[in-house]
Amino acid sequence: MEMTIQQASRGAFYTGEYRNVFRECGYTEEEIAGRVRQAWQDIFFGDENTRIYFESGADEAYMLDTGNLDVRTEGMSYGMMMAVQLDQKEVFDRLWKWSKTHMYMTEGLHAGYFAWSCSPDGSKRAYGPAPDGEEFFAMALFFASHRWGDGPEPFNYSVQARELLHTCLHRGEDGEGYPMWNPDNKLIKFIPECEYSDPSYHLPHFYELFALWANEEDRAFWKEAAAASRQYLHVALHPVTGLAPEYAHYDGTPNDERGYGHFFSDSYRVVANIGLDYEWFRADEWQVGAAERIQAFFADKSPEDYRRYTIAGEPFEEKSLHPVGLIATNAMASLAAAGPAARQMVELFWNTPVRTGERRYYDNCLYLFSLLALSGEYRIWAPAAAE
Repeated sequence: MEMTIQQASRGAFYTGEYRNVFRECGYTEEEIAGRVRQAWQDIFFGDENTRIYFESGADEAYMLDTGNLDVRTEGMSYGMMMAVQLDQKEVFDRLWKWSKTHMYMTEGLHAGYFAWSCSPDGSKRAYGPAPDGEEFFAMALFFASHRWGDGPEPFNYSVQARELLHTCLHRGEDGEGYPMWNPDNKLIKFIPECEYSDPSYHLPHFYELFALWANEEDRAFWKEAAAASRQYLHVALHPVTGLAPEYAHYDGTPNDERGYGHFFSDSYRVVANIGLDYEWFRADEWQVGAAERIQAFFADKSPEDYRRYTIAGEPFEEKSLHPVGLIATNAMASLAAAGPAARQMVELFWNTPVRTGERRYYDNCLYLFSLLALSGEYRIWAPAAAE
């Protein structure tokens, strides 16, 4: 049985209604809720071979990249988003306190941003930021403000979010540092000091909300950035396979200068982002076809044989480092896809357990996001009244 989508209906931002794709596939509410609760428990509080969340001191915690044994803004901001979606305020506050205490940079070229990699003891391994961390920090902070209310610094969530987004757009205007978005084409950069992008960083569904809640003078920019990112993905994804490169130039062509011009780990997130953008806003019907193309590409492939691919779909010998993550993101695409592979991808994901072992961090972050999204629990937390 093929899944169907009400193509003419409006997104959850307008209706307040979120699809429960698992329920559409025949799973019970009890089964679905139990799966989400168990995944949260395993990933955050499970045994040493499963969990990636570790408490530190009286009021801090970090998410460990178990493959690289470091703490990344990617994982910290992901953990915060998971926590706010699941109403886990203590976990959220611990992660944010660790991030602000150890990762935030107050001086130098990247003052106002967060160091993308730290050691578990809090010492910095890098002094540059990764923009996907900043945009997830800001969105999670806004949701926290709207769900729980602002508290004393650093838990004045909405103030922190606005200040961070201001830095992301205006850093460098005084002659020092660089913004995270190109001010002319409105596209997010891979890192602030370069002029190319990472397609998996493009989150137009976040920018639509920044256009409502960021500093008033920047709201028009964020609205334009949402449109620019949606259009960018049209040219960054291959028109037949739907695959995206890890890094891409501003015209969408793969950037392979450092060997990241193919479909590999970063790329997995692109179709998940497309699925969530479609669920929240349904602003671009092209996304339906894009999701269906990537699902069709993987429909006849075994997860044991997932590989690195050119965006045209030619396989390399190198196997996927994160097959569970790819299973999860391909399933999340079913928020937009309505083709014959949509149900297949959801059922494959449902029958896949959380990953254990050394490389589990990235896979299980994508796993929990997909569980939330497909159960209708990855939601927009809006203010009770207009800000």
